[in-house]
Amino acid sequence: MLTFDAHLDLSLNALGGFNRDLRLPVAEIRRREAGMTGKGRACGTTAFPEMRRGKVGICVATQLAGCMPGASPIAGWMSPEQAWAETQGQLSWYRAMEEAGELRQITNVRELDEMTALWNDSTIPDDKKPIGYILSLEGADSIRTVGHLEDAWEQGLRAMGPAHYGVCRYALGHDKVGSLPAEGRELIQEMDRLGMILDVTHLSDECFWQALEIHHGTVWASHSNCRALVPDPRQFSDDQIKALIERGAVIGAALDAWMMIPGWVRGQTTPQETGLKLEVICDHIDH
Repeated sequence: MLTFDAHLDLSLNALGGFNRDLRLPVAEIRRREAGMTGKGRACGTTAFPEMRRGKVGICVATQLAGCMPGASPIAGWMSPEQAWAETQGQLSWYRAMEEAGELRQITNVRELDEMTALWNDSTIPDDKKPIGYILSLEGADSIRTVGHLEDAWEQGLRAMGPAHYGVCRYALGHDKVGSLPAEGRELIQEMDRLGMILDVTHLSDECFWQALEIHHGTVWASHSNCRALVPDPRQFSDDQIKALIERGAVIGAALDAWMMIPGWVRGQTTPQETGLKLEVICDHIDH
């Protein structure tokens, strides 16, 4: 069965300090990282061979480069121009993977239908099929001005979340309280004009509701869970979930452990001590 993954930071894994060749199996990537002490080293879970084995034939693949003070280097650029340059490097990697036959970009419904048909064609071995990807931008800081959004559209950007963490240029992240700045309203209006999908993941509560009022097109939440089960502003309240359902939005589940069960202390709690299993995400889906 074809599986659609709504949020994969593929270019961040390939670049962004991780330097992972995603054409290699996960086991080989982990072997190469053995002994490294950085966060997430030797425990990656995603690579092209594993995606094909799991029939994850279509995904939303991200670009990520923010201007958030105090964030990680990839998200803490000092200017929008630097952040834009980072996303262009990530785009170059996606293009290289297309040339290598690993990926194929999806920019419209026809291409989506073609990729779906390809992955449902049992006469072609899955390991010979390119993985389809819809390009999304997580956090809009790298969009230098509202007028530059069309440049990204022409490159194939089809979805965007205005915020990530903290105080972003066009919106506030979930960990902050406040409304959209004027530039954020203009950006979302331009997204609506272009037909770009609005990803409401990571938005502060007030920004969430304002964004839904401004954007009249397709909306989704690429990776979010239920606040009723795990109280945290990163999750969606029941009212937010209902509003998204009314808009016909797709809500993708997030597999971050701290978002799946309450009481998780990042950097301390482990899946082993809590008995956390993949089936827990079904509670959020059922909710």
